[in-house]
Amino acid sequence: MKTAKVCLIAVTLLLCTSLDAFAQRTQPASRRSQRVRMEEVRIESPDCRIAFTLLPNAERLTFTVTRDDAVIIEPSTIVTKLDGFDLSAGVVLGRVERSRINETYSWHGVHSRAVNSCSTAKIALRHDLSLIDYTLEVRAYNDGVAFRHIIPGENGTLRVPDEYTTFVIPAGSTAWYHDLGGHYEAAYVKRDVADVPPGQWAAPPLTFHLPGDRGYTSLTEADLVHYSGMAFQADGRRGFTTALGHRHPLNYPFELRYGRDEGKRLAKPAALAGTITTPWRVVLVAADLNTLVNSDIVHNLCPPPDPKYFPQGIQTPWVHPGRAAWRYVDGGDGSFEGLKGFSRMAGDLGWEYHILEGVWSRWTDEQIADIVTTSKERGVRLLFWVHSNRLRTPEAQDAFFSRLHDLGVAGAKIDFFDHEAAEVVDLYEKLLTKAAQYQMVLNFHGANKPTGRNRTWPNELVREAVRGMESSSLRQRARHETILPFTRYLAGGADYTTMHFGDRRGDTTWAHQIASLAIFASPMLTIAAHPQSVLDNPAVDIIKTIPAVWDETIVLPPSAIGELAIFARRTGDTWFLAGMCGEDPATVSIPLLFLGEASCKAAIVKDNRQNAAAVVLQERTVQRTDTFDIEMDAGGGFLVRFSR
Repeated sequence: MKTAKVCLIAVTLLLCTSLDAFAQRTQPASRRSQRVRMEEVRIESPDCRIAFTLLPNAERLTFTVTRDDAVIIEPSTIVTKLDGFDLSAGVVLGRVERSRINETYSWHGVHSRAVNSCSTAKIALRHDLSLIDYTLEVRAYNDGVAFRHIIPGENGTLRVPDEYTTFVIPAGSTAWYHDLGGHYEAAYVKRDVADVPPGQWAAPPLTFHLPGDRGYTSLTEADLVHYSGMAFQADGRRGFTTALGHRHPLNYPFELRYGRDEGKRLAKPAALAGTITTPWRVVLVAADLNTLVNSDIVHNLCPPPDPKYFPQGIQTPWVHPGRAAWRYVDGGDGSFEGLKGFSRMAGDLGWEYHILEGVWSRWTDEQIADIVTTSKERGVRLLFWVHSNRLRTPEAQDAFFSRLHDLGVAGAKIDFFDHEAAEVVDLYEKLLTKAAQYQMVLNFHGANKPTGRNRTWPNELVREAVRGMESSSLRQRARHETILPFTRYLAGGADYTTMHFGDRRGDTTWAHQIASLAIFASPMLTIAAHPQSVLDNPAVDIIKTIPAVWDETIVLPPSAIGELAIFARRTGDTWFLAGMCGEDPATVSIPLLFLGEASCKAAIVKDNRQNAAAVVLQERTVQRTDTFDIEMDAGGGFLVRFSR
């Protein structure tokens, strides 16, 4: 029996070998020639310090990210599926095309000039089972890497993509994340990466402090268009796996506004036509918080604006940034005449915008024209709020934007998206396109995180995607507001509705709130405080000079996520130094080396140690060789304006 079994095994092996040889002979020569060993592909940043490495594993695409050969992302698997085929398992390597990108362009944000310098590679791959050819495109910057898939297809053919790529974070890292229960409006949790439980949802950007001297990394996505938005789910083993919108848990805001049945409908993966280009999967890499905050990667990965709509790019006059008054959070007279008064006060403060809630829909065209005219006389442009469900068709969009345009309204605040399904992502693009046709700016609320598309569409001045001042129940503001600059704001501006002097400021001081205006930079900087309370504030003359966007930003030591945020920002020849303290008091000494050679007049706003709802104002003359020393209360802060 033993001899018979050995013979049977031998015959089976011989038969399998013969069949394999026959299969090899009968395959097309072109395919046989491509059956080569998977080789390592390494793409290095222009300064050669950061590298994305595709490892030589044909059975499963695997990558690492390193900085100075220190591991930032441990060996991690890329999993991209198409109609059930796992395109990343069993692959054949084709041609690798390398190139470089070097450009600069005007920008509205932490600095006025964005730098786009990177090494690129387009890696041709074939899935050996389905014979699907596709490209893995990689870019390596001096402050991170990004990759995406491009899968060719015919316009009339629908296919269903999905992703399960995992990013494995080094042991000893600290993570800051929030779940998806409120969509993108939640407070952050700080946890050792090893303690993040399996199944935990995390919304991008997802930021980590790496062990040793490896610095920081943050994970997010860029150029989200014609595709579902991405979040992460922890595997309990230091890995965070991408999950597209149809797999996200149903969040409370969406269920409240649209119901569970609509949530179930969107829980099915989207079928896409034509070539499928995934968003970029982005890994920011930074030695320090200054490099992290100043990264241009997210918007660099998006196309420039169409000159048909934006002949001067982001400098096109009708998309100019600014600060905005808003009645909703801090109350006030909501009558027609009362809201005209808001525009008057906004003008007194030098603010550029006034956002009106849905009350405008009850006004006649004559009333709208009246408030538009009186606001413009004060240098103030108007935005009107609208529910996104009223703008789901081209006809509704045309009717809405044409009416606002004809009446002289500058733009709209569009609310209640609350989902990252592909059809919702498409709605953003349709609204931005239609708004551009009518030269209107937009503010998106109830939205997912930005992905740099405001480079392509400069008329998107800001989107919410943050738990902001609207949340009256959030009391731990000090901790929350010292986390946000290093997490959510890495993706782009947020409509936090900044600065409040009432109870909503929670455990923060007035000085902290004033400093937040200079730290939470956004092309549309909406002010939560009633404009009269700003006019009555002792620091009003300094507050009035804080802009929405900046020419230069430096994040200074000893900034620490959730504990302390200290930013030096420049607008023209004027520098501002702003600090926000977390839950513990702090004393800091800050060298003023960022100042020019000439001496400056320093106008200082700092905590009143006896009253959190008051400030102390001081003035002094300083120079760059000086050190600025200050004590902050728990939840405290300071703001200094340096001028000549």
